Amino acid sequence: MNDDLDDLKAMMATPKPDAQRRAADLALAQKNFENLQGSTDQPRPTPVTGLNGLWTGVTTMLSTFTSKGGLTATTALVACGFLFLTPTGQDMWQSDGSRVTGNEHLIDPIPESDAIPAETTAAVDKALAEAPANFTTPAPVEAEDFDDSALTRPAEARGRVIEVPPAMEMADVQNMGDVAAPTVAPAPAPNARRLNTQGAPEFNGVMPSMVDMAPPPLDTNTERFANADSNPLKVTAEEPVSTFSIDVDTASYSIVRNSIMRGQLPPAEAVRVEEMINYFPYDYAAPEAGGDPFQPTVSVIPTPWNADTQLVHIALQGELPIVDERPALNLVFLIDTSGSMSDASKLPLLKQSFLLMLDQLRPEDEVAIVEYAGSAGQVLAPTPASERTKIRNALNGLGAGGGTNGQGGLEQAYSIAESMSSDGEVSRVLLATDGDFNVGLSDPSGLENFIADKRDTGTFLSVLGFGRGNLNDQTMQTLAQNGNGTAAYIDTLSEAQKVLVDQLTGALFPIASDVKVQVEFDPTQIAEYRLIGYETRALNREDFNNDAVDAGDLGAGHTVTALYEVTPVGSPARMTDPLRYGAAQAAEESDELGFLKLRYKEPGADVSQLIETPILRNSTASTEAQFAASIAGFGQILRGDSNLGSWSMGDAIALATENKGADSFGYRAEAIQLMRLAESLGRN
Repeated sequence: MNDDLDDLKAMMATPKPDAQRRAADLALAQKNFENLQGSTDQPRPTPVTGLNGLWTGVTTMLSTFTSKGGLTATTALVACGFLFLTPTGQDMWQSDGSRVTGNEHLIDPIPESDAIPAETTAAVDKALAEAPANFTTPAPVEAEDFDDSALTRPAEARGRVIEVPPAMEMADVQNMGDVAAPTVAPAPAPNARRLNTQGAPEFNGVMPSMVDMAPPPLDTNTERFANADSNPLKVTAEEPVSTFSIDVDTASYSIVRNSIMRGQLPPAEAVRVEEMINYFPYDYAAPEAGGDPFQPTVSVIPTPWNADTQLVHIALQGELPIVDERPALNLVFLIDTSGSMSDASKLPLLKQSFLLMLDQLRPEDEVAIVEYAGSAGQVLAPTPASERTKIRNALNGLGAGGGTNGQGGLEQAYSIAESMSSDGEVSRVLLATDGDFNVGLSDPSGLENFIADKRDTGTFLSVLGFGRGNLNDQTMQTLAQNGNGTAAYIDTLSEAQKVLVDQLTGALFPIASDVKVQVEFDPTQIAEYRLIGYETRALNREDFNNDAVDAGDLGAGHTVTALYEVTPVGSPARMTDPLRYGAAQAAEESDELGFLKLRYKEPGADVSQLIETPILRNSTASTEAQFAASIAGFGQILRGDSNLGSWSMGDAIALATENKGADSFGYRAEAIQLMRLAESLGRN
């Protein structure tokens, strides 16, 4: 008893006001609070009260303790706040091992066997009463001093320790929040206890300093991107045919922009050059009425970065039907409301984005909403788009918390979409997520098989990505490519306007399915070639004629651009030696360098149709082709490709500036600004 009182008095020694001490105290309080909030692999319930309200209660308690003299903010917090930091509305564990839910108990009761002895309590009261009357306490802790944005902690934050002062020992903690009840062994010494929320007690006999107790930095960047090595150079005499699927996704460009605007160069694997090129609308020749749903245009232009090679520019322009004549649209908003979506750039921006789109829908369109976190559930039954207030209220009522059961959400969304479908209507699931699936089916191969089985029902799947740090672009690409849909990344409300308002018709209404491109180069005219981009869209040569092989879809009004860099026969730019045996015989120069073939299906059809056109040498270098080349160069520089020689970011800027064109929405001017910023960040 006397030892306990002596220890307590030593703790109560009057400190001098110290700003650094106060800052360190606050850091420890923040650390202990965060440790108690660490997430688990299990779905996490959403607290009933916000963190600001919780911190207000904690700071009131701190002020009460410090006003009695001598107790620092940290001592008061870890002594008394420990029992109160479990969020209300979550499951609790009682001391007898039973579990209670909701608000039945706000704190765990302390068994009588572990209660603080009455004599110890009396000693504490006496020591507090004898504290110097003129003791100066640190300034009260304000709730706004704390950052409450991180509602869900990454896996690395689990198992952090909570420091408990010796004079305030409590019952062994069985569980905090929604973490499964661990077993905590008694501390080996009476002067300090270190409780590990994973259940493994640790003790070194010495209370750590404030510096030692500061939480280590966490590497929370778990982003994953879908990409592959740059396409290799091909020798035409050995491999004259190149085959790939079209790609109208734009996610990569938006991710690149987001990185650069944050003052960072994007990871090389985040750069898919074809998606950067296809981000922009182009003024290509439109198809003739009553003909094929899209028109191909081919031109050959000088390569900006190599005077001895050429670029073959392939352009597709989809038809744009009259909006009033489009079929009715059945939309299922599948919204990720897991804990990882709490950031302002995720769920809040997602809500704003969908609200923008509502005004573009017609009365005959229908909207349903499904959310998924630890489990999936219908938030809004199929509702006519004319009932905008009802839809808005359902969106605004969504909150983030729990795991990420993407599989459950997809299953329910597809089921609802199928129930909404009628003949002649278009049904689409619009998935909005950061792509971080951690409950249910989560690996790309499993998701690919699941989506492939569902796409035959006639329901399309598009994916909208939000947020950074744990962005799973790989999963998003898998879903979109196998769900007959598109993938876009939304980092600003302006991007939401582009994707969901300005280009809504193209994003949601397909005009051609399984569009494949095959190019055959004449080895007597072209010695070598390489396809720029489309690494993740490569197809085998035999896939072109196989209608069972899936490929990309083309939406109404969409444009698609592809670029080949080709080396003419006899050019000094040739990188490989010609074969001594079996080499193609030299021929006179011909206007035909190769042949382009395209296959597509009408939406819902099983048999493809064929379009063919020659690739001719003599053509005009249009503004559209030159701007596409500048973006191709930009993307290759960001990837660190070695095919550009001394061509620099400054050269890309000059080429884009010269060929900016009308630029009605300012997208090209923005790209030029991004190039300048990337140059300043060190990518030349």
